[in-house]
Amino acid sequence: ICSIFGTFFVHTREGANQEELLKALRSGNMAASVLLVICVGFILPFMQFEAPMPIYIVIILGLVAGIIVGGATEYCTSGAYAPVQSIAKSAETGPATVLIRGLAVGMFSTIPPIVIVTLLIVISLSLAGVYGVAISAVGMLATLGITLATDAYGPVVDNAGGIAEMAELEPIVRDRTDALDALGNTTAATGKGFAITSAILTALALLVAFQKDVSGDDKSALVADIVDTSSTNMVMPGLLIGALAPYVFSGFTMLAVGKSAGSVIEEVRRQFRLGLIEGTDGIKPDYRACVDIVTKASLKEMIAPGVISISIPVVFGLLLGPQCLVGILTGGIISGALMAIMMSNAGGAWDNCKKFIEGGAYGGKNSECHKAAVVGDTVGDPFKDTSGPALNILIKLMSIVSLVMAPVLKDMYMS
Repeated sequence: ICSIFGTFFVHTREGANQEELLKALRSGNMAASVLLVICVGFILPFMQFEAPMPIYIVIILGLVAGIIVGGATEYCTSGAYAPVQSIAKSAETGPATVLIRGLAVGMFSTIPPIVIVTLLIVISLSLAGVYGVAISAVGMLATLGITLATDAYGPVVDNAGGIAEMAELEPIVRDRTDALDALGNTTAATGKGFAITSAILTALALLVAFQKDVSGDDKSALVADIVDTSSTNMVMPGLLIGALAPYVFSGFTMLAVGKSAGSVIEEVRRQFRLGLIEGTDGIKPDYRACVDIVTKASLKEMIAPGVISISIPVVFGLLLGPQCLVGILTGGIISGALMAIMMSNAGGAWDNCKKFIEGGAYGGKNSECHKAAVVGDTVGDPFKDTSGPALNILIKLMSIVSLVMAPVLKDMYMS
């Protein structure tokens, strides 16, 4: 309801620039957030908490943390700000420097979300224990309706631009869809930032639930639990294995994109050799063949990442015990979260770097700078659309599988 209310505050003028478009979407999110704070303040006293005020504060902190993370993501991925513009500047010296600069921007972009989430975890634990961490994730996702709408808006506008180009509509139509598409890249990165930071909080709560189920201990101090388990020799190997998992997982997802793209290119070249470009009589584009290749590859190539997500907790939990599994989950959360933020933001920055140059900067479209930016965008697409978002699933799926296995591990190792 709050998100629906917020949509009425989203409006802008004809010919608006990127900053104005971002401000329009931001105003909708802020309106939804303010209404949420008011509604929670009225509802919470009726929910029979012994101390409702700490819960209320934690919810607000989660909401504020999400807004700050979204703002930091906007800064790192929007063409209106210095990071993306610096990548466009580096295109003057070729695609290699575009890739280097984009990776650096992605790495630096991990600082604000991690600092914010760290502070949120510490404060939530002090106010309401592990339950506070979980409920702060709820606060962060409370305005998910409008956040998810802005995330989905990006692909819609991207496809609209493709339709406008294929239909050979007036150039002004394509100019408008390009501007909205650039905004969509930023909002998509913001949505991924919300997803990643909330995944950290969710996985942390699941990790504590796993520790409690295995140990049978009802204490809620997360730090004490980790200190107790780290006294064994199995935690450090688990940390290394857990930190490795996101890299192996991302390697498979990146390869999946590369193989699929290669197959599509070969199919397109085959159709070109038949005389498609020359307009040979009877030769028409076979769209179905390309769609068939991509659909089959999307299913086939995801088998290995799916097996990895499920098998790592099962195999190492049974072989090396729950202490090792705690290390695996901890390492996976830390490594996966950082890698997911870096990939999502670097990909969005590369994409908007290309849009920024297409807007007329550094020679505009079809210039040497634009060609260099296209290389960065090509690398960034699997970063921001495949490997980065998929790491959220890896983090949460490993935690859920471990929680399901907790009773078995308790009988094997703790009895």
